[in-house]
Amino acid sequence: MSHRAEAAPRPVSTLGRRSALANLVAQGAALLCLSLASLLVARLAGAAVVGEYALLRVLPWLTGVVVSAGLPVASAYFLSGRRGEDRRLRPTLTVLAVAGAALGLLVWLAAAPLAHRLFFSAVPLWLLALAGATVVTQLLTVWAKACCQGMADMRGANLVIVGEELVFLPAYGAALLLGFSGITAVVGGMLLGGVVATIVSVGRLGQTGFFDDWAKPSARLGGDVVAFGARGQLGNLLWLVNLRLDFLVLDAIAGPAVLGIYAIASKFAELMRLPATALNYVLYPRFARAEPAAASLDLRRLLPRATGLTVAATPVLAVTAVIALPILYGDAFRPAVLPACLLLIGLTVEGAAAVSSAFLCGTGRPGANSWGMGVGVVVTVALDLLLIPRYGAVGAAVASSVAYAVTTTLLSILSYRFAHHRTKEART
Repeated sequence: MSHRAEAAPRPVSTLGRRSALANLVAQGAALLCLSLASLLVARLAGAAVVGEYALLRVLPWLTGVVVSAGLPVASAYFLSGRRGEDRRLRPTLTVLAVAGAALGLLVWLAAAPLAHRLFFSAVPLWLLALAGATVVTQLLTVWAKACCQGMADMRGANLVIVGEELVFLPAYGAALLLGFSGITAVVGGMLLGGVVATIVSVGRLGQTGFFDDWAKPSARLGGDVVAFGARGQLGNLLWLVNLRLDFLVLDAIAGPAVLGIYAIASKFAELMRLPATALNYVLYPRFARAEPAAASLDLRRLLPRATGLTVAATPVLAVTAVIALPILYGDAFRPAVLPACLLLIGLTVEGAAAVSSAFLCGTGRPGANSWGMGVGVVVTVALDLLLIPRYGAVGAAVASSVAYAVTTTLLSILSYRFAHHRTKEART
């Protein structure tokens, strides 16, 4: 079987709708699994362990993608573009993935004492060090998923999206049955689930022929991948700062119990990201394949539609938050309702951010995407430090909501500007 799921690119508009719907279903199923996991941890271990679990989901992943210089972002771009047929590309990406995973693990182990002192004082240091294995499993899983995305194997990518969240549930249950509890059971579930997710995701690459017909890895090609990935990852890193800096500040100032409540609010509000994430996931490689004029036309067509979708969903989710959160998580998590509603305000225009970011990265301008994210980070840092010490989780929600709105506005302006230039150049 060819390593490409589709031999010839087709227009974005003819491919995007069905693929986006399938990815939306996958993202929804993954979020359902994550919500069930958070609910179980909250009910069985309490808010403090939920907070620690939230950080352990983010920090190992962050370590891996930063140390690998944004390899997942670059892998999807290069595999979906003209260099995707280069027989040296796939082995080069694989070498970079293995090297990044190994280096990421070493960085985690070296930083574990500091992380223990700052964020995980209630977690045994040996257990925190053991959690470093998830740096390897998360990076390899995310990389394999990005490769599926770049090769237009959206069915495989969707399988990984669901699988990486689903496997935690039985793994966590197995840890509980073995007599573990609290954060120890959580880490055990993450380790076992991570190994299974990695096997599934890399196995999917093998099924599509990714590891067939290789040539010798290329140092020059690897340099190009790293250079692009670093520019693209800067935007993703800044996006993550916008998304999760409040977690770190809340944990440091208010403790893991308050963070656990806020994490539930944040995860609920991020239901708004489901349709936007699906569009971004599908459009990124499509924009990379499309001709400049076609990509610009699709941007102008899709951006207002995506924005309207998230705007319409906002009041529905706000009402649901008021009713569902106390029922599902209990009275101890009732304070999560107000932060969830505040976060939804900033996420109202998330559809525009998703389409704009996909356009900028897919058309080879990850630096512009990073610039837009960077302005949002400035807002996030300033407001987090100003509001969280006084208002706690509510202050964190206000800060993030404002930052989301600022970032979306800038990304939309930049994408329209570049689309205009690309259309003008195509006509001349």
